[in-house]
Amino acid sequence: MTRTLLLRGMLVGVVAGLLVFAFARWIGEPQVERAIAFETAAAQARGEAPEPEMVSRRVQKSVGLLTGTVVYGAAIGGLFGLVFAFAYGRIGELGPRALAAVLGVLGYVAVVLVPNLKYPANPPAVGSPDTIGARTGAYFLLIAVSIAAMVLSLQMRRGFAKRFGEWNGSLLAAASFVVVVCAVAHFLPVVDEVPAGFPVTLMWKFRVAALEIQAVLWGTLGLGFGWLTERESALGRPSN
Repeated sequence: MTRTLLLRGMLVGVVAGLLVFAFARWIGEPQVERAIAFETAAAQARGEAPEPEMVSRRVQKSVGLLTGTVVYGAAIGGLFGLVFAFAYGRIGELGPRALAAVLGVLGYVAVVLVPNLKYPANPPAVGSPDTIGARTGAYFLLIAVSIAAMVLSLQMRRGFAKRFGEWNGSLLAAASFVVVVCAVAHFLPVVDEVPAGFPVTLMWKFRVAALEIQAVLWGTLGLGFGWLTERESALGRPSN
């Protein structure tokens, strides 16, 4: 059964990756082009020669972007299938479709929303190459803490629900998650490397687009995986 769910998750992840590619070309790439134009103009104003492109923009926003989104979608989809296999029957009495939808929301919150509140996505021209290692380390540390806090809060919810009821138990578990991630995020370094004169509207649109793109991925995983799993269960097919 686990192997079947893993492969199903990867399949849905590939579909999600294709949707993400289309959405990123429509919403994200225009913001990237504007940011690159700003970066180029700023370099010319300083008298600096443009850096040579190792990969052309044409390849980056076509084959490169497609490959990246599909591979990323398949990887996240496979992990989603494994998490579903572990969580099924352990998070309340949820059916396949409801559980997949819940996991999609929880995954988006833990992996995307929480880290981006502290370290939002930045377009080209924002950020110093000298601090990329520290910024990347802090970002992935916050992701790890967020996932661990989510798992812990779900475990705590079971105890809270038995003592205080389902609704109050869920609220207490959610509050526990918020407290943990806020405490850790408070002590992580602050990153503020936006160059002077960078368009505020461009920054805002890019960051919103980054969240929307991830929402497409996790939404497709949650809805598509749940639909396929519930459909196969209804048809009574063997799980392996």
